[in-house]
Amino acid sequence: MRKLKLQMQTTLDGFVAGPNGENDWVFIPGKQDPEALQQVIAFGVELAAGCDTILLGRKLGGAGFVGYWEDVAKQPENPWQPFGQLMADHRKIAFSHTETSVPDPNIEVENGDLETTVKALKNQPGKDIIVYGGVDFVSSLVGLNLIDEYYLIVNPIAIGAGLSIFKERKVLELQSSVAFKSGKIVNKYVPVG
Repeated sequence: MRKLKLQMQTTLDGFVAGPNGENDWVFIPGKQDPEALQQVIAFGVELAAGCDTILLGRKLGGAGFVGYWEDVAKQPENPWQPFGQLMADHRKIAFSHTETSVPDPNIEVENGDLETTVKALKNQPGKDIIVYGGVDFVSSLVGLNLIDEYYLIVNPIAIGAGLSIFKERKVLELQSSVAFKSGKIVNKYVPVG
């Protein structure tokens, strides 16, 4: 059975976005030297390479996420190009209760029951499945206990208030922790029980 993996940036105080969805805290000025950036890119490429499907919420699916990475994939000088190529090549499924299509022809739209559909996707052959956001969509996946592995990238910043993907108590087991030169720490967790 395929696993559903979550990769998400978070703050020290547990927020994945500011109160209005801001994520300007992800790349802290002065902390992005080339070696630190390469560590982050290598991690993203390694995780994405083990997957062949990306799940998106309607908001992220329609917000240019896919188009952005498809553009990056065409820029050989961009250090993010290998990651962009994976994003461009992966199957992409956007979940929506209201939309039956999105402007991007490279995104499938799924209107079915989230839990039933994700469980069916996990039973299909192929590599693992990954989700990057958005907040409400991921929160729904977390609440339905559909995430098999959490890769939370903890940034060395606290923002005081914001949005969380956790709406209830969730016990997780830490399986690994890797510190990057930039001060970011990637913690891999799996659900307990």
